[in-house]
Amino acid sequence: MKSSTVPIATKAAGGAVGFLVVMEFGSGLLQGWFPPLLVRIGTDFGVDAAALNWVNVIYLLMTVAFVPLIGKLGDLFGHKRMLLVTVCMVAVGSLVVAFAPNFGVLLVGRALQAPLAAFLPLEFAIVRSRNEKTAGRSIGKLVGALTLGGALGAMCSGLLLSAVDDLTVVLLVPAIFMALCIPVVAWLVPETTTRSTGTIDWAGAALLTLGLLLALMGIANANAWGWTSLQTIGSILLGLALLAVWVRVERKVKHPLVDIDVLTKTGIGLPILAAAMFGAQMFGSQTAGSLFIMTNPATHGFGLGLTTSNVGILFLVLALASFLGATQGDRVAGLLGANRTVVVGAVLAAASYGGMILFSSSMLPFMFAMFLGGIGNGLILGVLPAIVVKKSPSDAVAIASAMYNTSRSAAGSVAGAVFALLMSMSLVSVEVNGKTTMASAQSTYVTVWAICAGLSLAVALLALRFRQEKKLSELSAGDTTNDDSLTIQEHIS
Repeated sequence: MKSSTVPIATKAAGGAVGFLVVMEFGSGLLQGWFPPLLVRIGTDFGVDAAALNWVNVIYLLMTVAFVPLIGKLGDLFGHKRMLLVTVCMVAVGSLVVAFAPNFGVLLVGRALQAPLAAFLPLEFAIVRSRNEKTAGRSIGKLVGALTLGGALGAMCSGLLLSAVDDLTVVLLVPAIFMALCIPVVAWLVPETTTRSTGTIDWAGAALLTLGLLLALMGIANANAWGWTSLQTIGSILLGLALLAVWVRVERKVKHPLVDIDVLTKTGIGLPILAAAMFGAQMFGSQTAGSLFIMTNPATHGFGLGLTTSNVGILFLVLALASFLGATQGDRVAGLLGANRTVVVGAVLAAASYGGMILFSSSMLPFMFAMFLGGIGNGLILGVLPAIVVKKSPSDAVAIASAMYNTSRSAAGSVAGAVFALLMSMSLVSVEVNGKTTMASAQSTYVTVWAICAGLSLAVALLALRFRQEKKLSELSAGDTTNDDSLTIQEHIS
């Protein structure tokens, strides 16, 4: 009789994933915690809206600096070890933010929170090391927890601030959560055994970091500095020049920070490019979507006119749609194949933007279109990183995942700045409460959504060109020889 006993290794892997899921939920909680608090931060610290922009910009810029380096250190010295270091840094940064005596110190704390973005690359390496066959399912759970945590964080921080009316107390919540994660990582998360060889390519790390920082800083501040200003153009061009030098250096050094050959010859280059386009549509469209659903049609002639509380509920529903897509992406990939699942997700996202354009004056169809996009984005969030992890060499999983995360975030930042420019180029005058003010025209929202639909279709086309893998139904019971196969469901009986 065949035993139904679950192997000890599988139980251990499952337990480890459970702890990491809790951590990733906390990561999402912290990332979603700040947007509802920005107005209060500005009031308490006496800073204007332009300065408040740096609360998010400094976090984004420092993720660019931290994530690739932390990923590489994880591949060299141990992913659990670097995860523990990273959690400690984020906990310290969260405490600095909570007790910051002035706005400058708060920004320092936000910079120290930036290693939070390295959680996922390190966790991806850990779950692949524990059980490669179940890595896809585990990645879907991790991404789903991150998505759900972000939505609940955005909702809970605002509600808690309304209840206690004390910014320090509200900011302490993520600090306490991260502090509790330290012993969880130290005692309950297993260490990986595969190690990359060589040393840290400090020249490559410096060039990549400075290049991305300068380019993104110029783009992130272009609307404030002016897109044609010498400061903006110089920052972007210098950043791009440093990135070009970085590519040349990486091709020549013995132990590069990022092996360019890994990107071009293992099949992960196109998925990382797709991640950039996906990040551009997903992150870049958020501001436009939020503004549109809160715009009052009685004064502006368009919009949904939702209240702040209703917006919070809507975003929670959308997060649940993404959570559903991310956690079920592994099952869909087991039936269709991972590449085709990304295609399905991207087509759903494109259809979502099309629906938002067509039904912009009808609340329920518009919300349904957004919900459809949440499921589509969730499928991509759950499956695309699994493709990168599967195709990465075993000793370079964290750095490959870090490049996936960085490309997605960087492209999202670029798209956000470009879309802000587009929305500021076509303004109309409206009268609100007896006062005439300027607002973005409806056509600018349509333009943003049309671009995002195009980006989604580009992701689908790229996914069709990924190295093909067989779907589950095409694999024989004993066929485990397909190197390009993303066998993320083969363990299901």
